[in-house]
Amino acid sequence: MNQTKEVQNHLIDACKNKDAKSQMQLYDMYCKAMYVIANRYVKDSFVAEDIMQDSFIKAFQNINSFKGEVSFGAWLKRIVINNSLDWLKKRKLEIVSLNDEVYERVEENDDWNIEQSLQADYIVNAIKNLKEKYSVVLSLYLLEGYDHQEIAQVLGITEVASRTHLMRGKKQLQELLKEQNYVEGY
Repeated sequence: MNQTKEVQNHLIDACKNKDAKSQMQLYDMYCKAMYVIANRYVKDSFVAEDIMQDSFIKAFQNINSFKGEVSFGAWLKRIVINNSLDWLKKRKLEIVSLNDEVYERVEENDDWNIEQSLQADYIVNAIKNLKEKYSVVLSLYLLEGYDHQEIAQVLGITEVASRTHLMRGKKQLQELLKEQNYVEGY
């Protein structure tokens, strides 16, 4: 076991005993990354900061449920994502379910070529500029690795709607990148 992992495990154990200093050290280790994740979804720096801080509070309140089956960072990230999605739901994010005809079209147009020099940060920022319902599904699917079943469950939509939002989001993203001359024509 490497030294960083040992330090982290020690901090987690201390947090289970409500040690404020250890909580602050864990916060310092993860706050920037968790802020970036929250901001990816809510697109508002102040709200993202609130969500990040609320997520830490929730994590420390429920630290005894952390069993170490995944890394602490992955566990915390899940809390941040769920809190971000809850915030979006509270804002009454309306996602319209579509029929099965659209689903068949989703899988058809899935190849697009991106210049190798395009930076991931540019794509993430471009995703933020899409309609909210598309950017949320794209972020969950492409950046967080959720599958359509998980997205449907988290957002309270059908898997067909998730696939449709992914397809439409990708299409809008292609158009946006095409305007910037980053994607070749289809």
